[in-house]
Amino acid sequence: MTTSAMASEIGESANVVANIVRSRPAARDIAQRIRIGAVPLCVVCGRGSSGYAGVFLRYLVETRLRLPVSASAPSVITAFRTPLMLRDALFIVISQSGRSPDLVAATKSARVSGARTIAIVNAASSPVADEAEFVIPIEAGEEHSVAATKTVIGSMAACVGLVAELAGDRALRSALDRLPERLDRALALDWSEIADGLTKASAVFVAARGLALGSAREIALKLSEILRLPSIGLSAAELQHGPRAALSSRTPVVMMRLMDETAATVDALVNELREQKFALHLCGGPHGSLAWLTEDDPATDPITMLVPAYRMIEQTARACGFDPDRPPRLRKITETF
Repeated sequence: MTTSAMASEIGESANVVANIVRSRPAARDIAQRIRIGAVPLCVVCGRGSSGYAGVFLRYLVETRLRLPVSASAPSVITAFRTPLMLRDALFIVISQSGRSPDLVAATKSARVSGARTIAIVNAASSPVADEAEFVIPIEAGEEHSVAATKTVIGSMAACVGLVAELAGDRALRSALDRLPERLDRALALDWSEIADGLTKASAVFVAARGLALGSAREIALKLSEILRLPSIGLSAAELQHGPRAALSSRTPVVMMRLMDETAATVDALVNELREQKFALHLCGGPHGSLAWLTEDDPATDPITMLVPAYRMIEQTARACGFDPDRPPRLRKITETF
């Protein structure tokens, strides 16, 4: 069977992250020039998969730097034409192509308002990068599949590298050093047990807490994008509220559990859902049903979890007769305003 571009690009993720590790001196230089102690607020900007990398970054910044984080709404600039007061704030935009007009406008406006602006981009020569004060290139190379994989993993790894330098966090640096090897090992993890129930599913819930929430939302996006299956990524805490009423025998739940302060609450919800006989697939912890490695740092494990999820989605798409590289009605570069 012909290998899809998506499958090949998932397999390149470890090398992408290894390059990011080798680029640590550049991230360190940016961190030194930012002077994080004088920053009152961090604003994160991104769309789609890059936006979910931003969700991950939010938890990193708030837990490691203790800075409040706001998610930018680019339409405030492009549609409402209302510049924000961001003097001395740290504005971080994440983009693969660096070409979407709303991200360009939001970055330009933030810099004009006095924010320190950082662009985490795959295309270092792009309009978004041109508008930012600092650029952290992912350098993942061209992605041929419409569905982003190695660039998402690279974006999240770049976020870890930046925060490690801003915080002077040696443990986080070490976790990033270990990540390429773990991504490589994760290619052998088989999550096909999820696929078995997807053909009869009406929707899928992907849940996690904290640092894994961005990955949960990203996996849900890929299920919708590639398998054409309505999916929602949400906090495991939210799954204890209104969305829980929508659970049924036709709505599998994929849960991601990290070895951190959120573990106990995720475990409690898992036990409840299992007692109620819902189809639940758990990654992580002593009672996980999905193949997993030994736990590592909770700041990098959500990145590693993307690999078996991506592989399962790609393989399921081909088994269903879908082209994982070319979802219908979608283009590789989406430009919004």
